[in-house]
Amino acid sequence: MSARDEILGSIRRSLRRDVLDPTIQSALDQRLTARGRHVQLARIDRDHDGLVQLFEEMALALSATVGHVASTGDVPAAVADYLTSQNLPATVKAAPGLKSIPWETRPTLEISYGPAVDSDAVSVTPCVAAVAETGTLVLHSGPDTPSTLNFLPDTHIVVVRRSQVTGSYENALDAIRDRGGQGREGLLPRTINMISGPSRTGDIEQTIQLGAHGPRRLHILLLDGE
Repeated sequence: MSARDEILGSIRRSLRRDVLDPTIQSALDQRLTARGRHVQLARIDRDHDGLVQLFEEMALALSATVGHVASTGDVPAAVADYLTSQNLPATVKAAPGLKSIPWETRPTLEISYGPAVDSDAVSVTPCVAAVAETGTLVLHSGPDTPSTLNFLPDTHIVVVRRSQVTGSYENALDAIRDRGGQGREGLLPRTINMISGPSRTGDIEQTIQLGAHGPRRLHILLLDGE
């Protein structure tokens, strides 16, 4: 018996409930595993190249910046050049899932891996999907993708493969389910973060302030060749 089954069994016993009727259990299982679709916006009715273009347009409209690189081998130089353009230190906290990137080709970059801490100014992470409908990045938690990297550093750089760009949120959630949560296909991870541009607020006199609850800079690196 799994830990999940033990916890649910304990709750069921405390509520003095017997095992669910098979008909009810089947309906619940079907609802949990169903992949429904809502109304789709007309602007995502285009081919994949068009979706990539739309994603970039929407991301730029949300105050993100976008750079293009041919492959993962070009990521270190692109990150270093961006940090230089923003007058930022070349010290980066990267997601463990990006260890395969040849960071050593840019020895001026100081790379470390793991969850972000207060002193980390720049993070680099992958994503699981990029939604063209709204220019939104979809990231999930896990050993290779600590969620603190998405919120603590003042500058967040996200590496996006063209193949990860999709039209709708439903497709993005399908991609996460297909990857599997907790090692099992169909389960969702503990946390899913949907990021649309840098953090902002307009609470004070309706004046937009960036970096209110997270990064003030969001830079997206699109891998055009992968």
